[in-house]
Amino acid sequence: MATKIRLQRGGRKGYAFYSIVIADARAPRDGKFTEKIGTYNPNTNPATVSLNFDRALYWVETGAQPTDTVRNILSREGVYLMKHLKGGVKKGAFDEATCQKKFDAWKADKQKGLEKVAAEEAKAKKDAAAKELAQEKKMNEEIAKKVAEKKAAAEAAKAEEEAAKAAEAAAEAPAEEAPAAEAEAPAAE
Repeated sequence: MATKIRLQRGGRKGYAFYSIVIADARAPRDGKFTEKIGTYNPNTNPATVSLNFDRALYWVETGAQPTDTVRNILSREGVYLMKHLKGGVKKGAFDEATCQKKFDAWKADKQKGLEKVAAEEAKAKKDAAAKELAQEKKMNEEIAKKVAEKKAAAEAAKAEEEAAKAAEAAAEAPAEEAPAAEAEAPAAE
């Protein structure tokens, strides 16, 4: 029986979530499988992989053939590197402790690289948010300036209207006061 290491789809439409499984090569994608060795979620950034490393290494060493995507996942997780290093131990190139030391150094270097990428992404996100905030402040200032101009124009129009009413009232008031003043003047004589 030829075994494959493949992805089995799950999740909802438009949000795929995969299980990494060991299955017969003739089985359909979402059909029967022998063992589930991990999960793969491509929807996160970076993609999230949860893998039972020892079982994956066992199956790779026993000859299970991975699909292209699973091969990339296993390679990124270091399964193929460990297989290669264990081959060196079998040939006598170095011992088990050196093998583990090399693998740990590779894993630490990889983790450092991932942290650097995450830090750069966080910085880019922070810079974008700051730029967006500055742009929004600028737009708010422009809107506030336009509103202030409208209010000033409305106040000026209101002041002109009040001045016109006052002038009209002043023009009417002296005309009414003049006959009253004339009427008072003869009484005073």
